[in-house]
Amino acid sequence: MTREELLDPFVRLLDDICPPSLVRAIEAGASPEPLWAAIEASGYLDALVPEAAGGAGLTLAQVAPLLMALGRHAFPLPAAETMAARALLARAGVECPQGPILLLAGRGSAPVPFARVADRAIVALDGRLVLAPLDQARLVPTGEPHSLAAALAWPAAVAGVELAAGSVDLAALAAVLSAAAIAGAADRLLEMTVAYADERSQFGKPIGRQQAIQQQMAVMAEQVVAARIAAEIGCAAGLDGDGVAAAVAKRTAGAAAAIVADIAHAVHGAIGISEECDVQLHTRRLREWRLAGGGEGHWAARLGAARLAEAGLSSVDFVRMHVDGGDRFRAETVA
Repeated sequence: MTREELLDPFVRLLDDICPPSLVRAIEAGASPEPLWAAIEASGYLDALVPEAAGGAGLTLAQVAPLLMALGRHAFPLPAAETMAARALLARAGVECPQGPILLLAGRGSAPVPFARVADRAIVALDGRLVLAPLDQARLVPTGEPHSLAAALAWPAAVAGVELAAGSVDLAALAAVLSAAAIAGAADRLLEMTVAYADERSQFGKPIGRQQAIQQQMAVMAEQVVAARIAAEIGCAAGLDGDGVAAAVAKRTAGAAAAIVADIAHAVHGAIGISEECDVQLHTRRLREWRLAGGGEGHWAARLGAARLAEAGLSSVDFVRMHVDGGDRFRAETVA
């Protein structure tokens, strides 16, 4: 199956079931159940589940375009996280429950995207993974208008189904999913901003012909491409997650998110923050995903610590080990 054969039907599905008007309605309190039923019926949520367990058996790298498409459409439910959760549950031999599932690396109190519209979470606690219902956690609203995120205050003892953690780095996996969402939303913002600059006229000509605007959009395009490449690097590490690849993905995508959001609003002006304009649907999410699971400083520190821990490797070999075919590098080193 080619990338287009996988992605094109998924994009058409999202165009049909997730228009911006529905995103706004769910943010305003409408039930997300019809939307969830539609995405579940499509079968795409089992894309990462092994074929033996009834899924498509695809890799995280193969579904990366789908994850970015969810970001492009400002999909208001944790579909990407549920894809990964279903694969982890299938691998552990645990029956997958219905409904949206989050991935949480510990009890952290930072706001979690989609916490208000999820049913369960796979939580990493003291070296183990627990599938826990969210109704045992107290949701603390962010205070941001229309936000579907919330901080989670868990009880001392989290009840749920325990999974074999194996080699899964849940924090790294969650970071990569956030990076992919950022890449998709940033790409959509670039498309919207270019179109607006071509349509909006000032002093008798489109503002997109002004050199200052062109320079801003060139920077924006550069950051969009960087976010996409970084997300693809993270996804290439697979479901187990690689701390270095995830750090590259999340740190790069997070930095790009701020620049892309700022330029989108600068070019659109006041209209960009209005309820009627779709720009704010994406820029709000960029800022939430940027902070989810740790911002640039957190992941830069983790990347730096990993580099110092392997001081015996040259920087080129360090990159090859973690983000450019690590298995091949190890085989070459042994040989």
